[in-house]
Amino acid sequence: MVIRSAPRGPPESFRVTITGLRRRWLREGYRPVAPPATRHYEITIRVRTVTQLFNSLDPSPFRERDLDPHADEFVTGWVRELPHGAPFTIVVELPIEEANRPEANRIREAFANYFRRCAEAAERDLRELFRVGWRSLLIGLVVLVACLSGSQLVAAKIKNTVVARVLEESLIIVGWVANWRPIEIYLYDWLPIRRRISLFRRIARAPVEIRSI
Repeated sequence: MVIRSAPRGPPESFRVTITGLRRRWLREGYRPVAPPATRHYEITIRVRTVTQLFNSLDPSPFRERDLDPHADEFVTGWVRELPHGAPFTIVVELPIEEANRPEANRIREAFANYFRRCAEAAERDLRELFRVGWRSLLIGLVVLVACLSGSQLVAAKIKNTVVARVLEESLIIVGWVANWRPIEIYLYDWLPIRRRISLFRRIARAPVEIRSI
């Protein structure tokens, strides 16, 4: 990989450059001096051929192919770090002969389609998570009612107050533990998936610019 250390672009821009789809990435550019709401960011990907952007094992038509995992990781990682709502452009730098190929004109559509599919997959995951949460909640409530009823029965039937107290508290704990999973789903687990959906939708809407070098 070739690493370029010289910053490019106006001081208001923030450039992220990848020179080849490998595991080492480079961030370069001037630190933004404008307020976050007025900055425009660029995520620049430099490759030698159009095919480097896409998964070589995917036999789908060009516009429906998956991105190369390294390109996907690079773009999503940097967009995640941008300020919320900040505008950005994905710039693909190609040699002039590659930039003039018909496939280069379809890169914008391929990027948008890929990240829309990612968002749709995450939405399916979210719906499945809520289905699991709903079923878990029903089971947990049944167990909780049974445990609360059992604790009252134990308190009434067992004369030894110490034993009765231990069994009563144990049943109550079991009842609440049975509801731990649905509580976790509805309070915490859905939030990361929702953030991923928003991230993918944001990238899918972003403009993609092709530059010849």
